[in-house]
Amino acid sequence: MTDASLQAAAKPVQGEAEFRDYFALMKPRVMSLVVFTALVGLLVAPVSVHPFIGFCAILFIAIGAGASGSLNMWWDADIDSVMKRTARRPIPAGKVTPGEALAVGLALSGFSVVLLWLATNAVAAGLLAFTIFFYAVIYSMWLKRATPQNIVIGGAAGAFPPMIGWVVATGSVSLEAVLMFAIIFMWTPPHFWALALFMKTDYDDARVPMLTVTHGRKSTRIHVLVYTLLLFPVAVGTAFTSIGGPVYLAVALFFNIWFLKGAYDIWRRDEAQAEADKYKVEKSVFKVSLYYLFAHFGALLLEVMLAPYGLGGW
Repeated sequence: MTDASLQAAAKPVQGEAEFRDYFALMKPRVMSLVVFTALVGLLVAPVSVHPFIGFCAILFIAIGAGASGSLNMWWDADIDSVMKRTARRPIPAGKVTPGEALAVGLALSGFSVVLLWLATNAVAAGLLAFTIFFYAVIYSMWLKRATPQNIVIGGAAGAFPPMIGWVVATGSVSLEAVLMFAIIFMWTPPHFWALALFMKTDYDDARVPMLTVTHGRKSTRIHVLVYTLLLFPVAVGTAFTSIGGPVYLAVALFFNIWFLKGAYDIWRRDEAQAEADKYKVEKSVFKVSLYYLFAHFGALLLEVMLAPYGLGGW
């Protein structure tokens, strides 16, 4: 991105930016998911962590996620300004300058990584640093505008938080951490592609090579079904590890069957049918996908909470 494109994307800032404008740079909705999944990763780990250290770790992970969001908004200011879904973000809305967003992102990146290292261990801090780099550089600066597989590969950035939480407690990566990562990684493509199907013009207007733009809508529908099929055994299989149990298995089966049924319904429709009912099915599947991760990680957390009573786990 050039300086000229940044200046064209950002409206002149009128008055002094408020705290909420800077907070919005950090994508608080995404941050809430990061905090929740990282917390679950921390709590389901087989090694206990002092509550204060655990609180600090989650706080620093959240700040790292906010740093990624700020850097993403700085880089994507030009395309955010032409997409309906993102036009009200702080930079295109004229609340914050691109330079301020960059400064916030860089400052929070260094702050979060160094303090997580001091509070926990070098492996967790290294994973957080890699996550910020992956989202800001690999995904935002490279993949997003270069390939229709942007969401597939870029989804790794959002999948690292539970793994970081696990590493905070244990100092290493294990099968359970990889499976928590894999659930989010495999969930991300059908989640975003369902959104792309009914947000018809946004990605075209922004010239982002989303699968709907490069390969067409029929191909996108096939991809939604394929990735949902691949997600099913990963999510359900996690039930049979040390962090799973009957509660998680019941939740995983229910939501994966529900999600798969929605993906199948998307696959068997054509554009004429979708336009006729204003993308009712696609919007419904997207809503299901919003509940999906919270349900799975909530069930993992419930297994841990029930364990002292002899009810959690196998």
